[in-house]
Amino acid sequence: MRKTAPLSILVVVLAAAMIAEAQQGGKVPRIGVLIPGSRAIAKPRVKAFQEGLRELGYVEGKNIVLEYRYAEGRPETLPERVDELVQLKVDVIVTATSNATQAAKKATTTIPVVFATANDPVGDGHVASLARPGGNITGFSNLAPELNGKKLELLKETVSKLTRVAFLLRWGTSIGEQRFNETEIAAKNLGLRLLPLSAKGNEDLESAFSAVNSADAEALIVSPSTFSIEHRRRLIELTAKYRLPAIYPSPLFVEAGGLMSYGPDLNNNWRRAAVLVDKILKGTKPAEIPVEQPVKFELVINLKTAKQIGLTIPPTVLARVDKVIK
Repeated sequence: MRKTAPLSILVVVLAAAMIAEAQQGGKVPRIGVLIPGSRAIAKPRVKAFQEGLRELGYVEGKNIVLEYRYAEGRPETLPERVDELVQLKVDVIVTATSNATQAAKKATTTIPVVFATANDPVGDGHVASLARPGGNITGFSNLAPELNGKKLELLKETVSKLTRVAFLLRWGTSIGEQRFNETEIAAKNLGLRLLPLSAKGNEDLESAFSAVNSADAEALIVSPSTFSIEHRRRLIELTAKYRLPAIYPSPLFVEAGGLMSYGPDLNNNWRRAAVLVDKILKGTKPAEIPVEQPVKFELVINLKTAKQIGLTIPPTVLARVDKVIK
C-alpha cells in the first residue's frame, strides 16, 4: 500500500493538471458592449443582440460573458468606458454608434471591434473600405442610396401638395453635406425644393426652425446623426410648435412623439452583429469581414402626433407601415 500511495497521488495531480488545461482551452469568451446612451434606450438593441447570440448557441452567463458599458448620454465619457473594457481584456467590443466606434478605435488596435450601426464608416475613418475594412474593425453601415429618395416619396405621399422640404444637418460635417447633396438630387427628380436647416447646437435650433418656417417649408427630414439623437426631444417639440410634418431616421424619435420614421431596422443590425462576433471568435479577422449594408427597413408612424398637427395619414401609406403608435 505504501508503494501504491505515491502512484495514486501522481494520478490525481495529472488529472488536475489535465482539467485545468481543458478549462483554459475552453475559455469563456468575454464580449464588451459600448453604448453612448442609457440602458433604457438601448434595451431593444441589446435584447436583439442577445437573441442573435442565443440563436448561435451562446447563453449569457454560461458559455459567454457580456460586459456592458453605458455613457448615459455623455459621449465625453466614452474613452473612459472603453478603457474599462480594454483592461478587462475582452475578446470583442461591440459598439452602438460612430462616436463609440471612434473611441474604441483610439483605445485599441488589437481587440476586434464590431459596430452595429455607422453613418459613414469609410468617411469617418473606421474602415479603409466597405469591401476590405482592414485593421481590427468591421460592422454594419446605415448608408443606403435609396433611403433619401424613399423618405421624400413618403413625405410627398403623406403631405398633400408638398413643394418645399427642410433638411436638418450640421454644416461642416462631411456626411451631413453629402446626405444633403444626395437628397437634393432626389428632391429635384420629385419636383421638390430642398431647404437646409443647419444648427451647431441645441441653442441654434429655435432660430433655425424659425428661419425655415419663414421660408414656408411644409415638411422636414431629420438626417441620422449623434446630434439629432441627443436633441431629439427638442426637435420634436419644435416640429410640434411649427406643426411641421417630419420624418426621422429611427423609431426612437417616433416613440418620443415624432411623426414618422423610415430607415434600417437597427434591431436587425444588432441581431446580425452576433453573427460577426461568432465569426471573430472562431478565428476570422475583422479585416477579412466586409462591412454590411442595410437589407431590412421599417416604417413607423405615430397617429397621435399626426392628429395633433392636423395631418391625416393616407391609407396607401398606412398599408406599408411596420409599426403604428397610437
